[in-house]
Amino acid sequence: MLHDVDGVVGPDGWTTWEKLTGRISPTTVRSWVASGRLVRLGSGLYVTPAAAGDWRLRVRAAVRQQRAVVSHGTALALWGLVQPPARMHLSVEPGRSGRGTDGVVLHRMAGLDWHVRRVDGIPVTSVERSLVDAWGSSADIERHVVRAAVIDAVRRRMCRVSGLRDELSLRPRLPGRRALGELVGLLADGCRSELEIWGCLHVLRAPGMPPFVQQREVVVAGVRHFLDAAYDEVLLAVEMDGAAWHGSPEQREADLRRDALVATIGWQTLRFSFRRMTKAREACRREIRATYDARLRLFRTDDVR
Repeated sequence: MLHDVDGVVGPDGWTTWEKLTGRISPTTVRSWVASGRLVRLGSGLYVTPAAAGDWRLRVRAAVRQQRAVVSHGTALALWGLVQPPARMHLSVEPGRSGRGTDGVVLHRMAGLDWHVRRVDGIPVTSVERSLVDAWGSSADIERHVVRAAVIDAVRRRMCRVSGLRDELSLRPRLPGRRALGELVGLLADGCRSELEIWGCLHVLRAPGMPPFVQQREVVVAGVRHFLDAAYDEVLLAVEMDGAAWHGSPEQREADLRRDALVATIGWQTLRFSFRRMTKAREACRREIRATYDARLRLFRTDDVR
């Protein structure tokens, strides 16, 4: 009797050894795998060739087979923060076996239910938990990639800094905990990119520089704008322009329009490119300091009048 592979596997595109052998013989299953009509993924999991290249389908199948939740770097990939890691990471409750299959790493996590969200119907750990888990398990995703994901998640408001701090407080033995804590502190101060972190640490916070606030909100004509760094007492804004985001002519034009708008309510804007901020930080500090001092004298003169 001839069997149609798609019909035997079913509409999901995947099935298990038990279900397959309930409909066809083990010999037929092995024959289909050997001929490429069926693809074996891990232990006891089978998909059609068309479905084998669908990463999300493979994740969905593994979750159902293992009765698990997607976590660590795989969760970050589902959240759209990193590329899928080589191995799939899933989490189960502590009472469950922590034994994975080929290409699948199982983690045992206490209180898992508190951290579960859903992405396209797939159970996945929260953004905060996924970031902290991936930070402490850098075998599949390098630490600098997770660092970028942390910054990106906060910038895109996918998670709160307070949530990251809460997760971090629960992990006193997390590998690299101090470095993550420092990064979270900078994000809490208002940094939203690696350039802003660099500028904050090496330029704006240098000895002799005046105090500032980050992500200062200003409203012009009913539109909200956020300033990278602001000196409120002299209405001076410092913008740090990353090469990737601010390099296009369209974005440059948008930046100039915004600078003109905030100028209508008294703010002067200084802009520094990635190259200048990182290669000529002393010159950047001198320009900020000189502009700050000049505006301070101007404001004091106005007060006297």
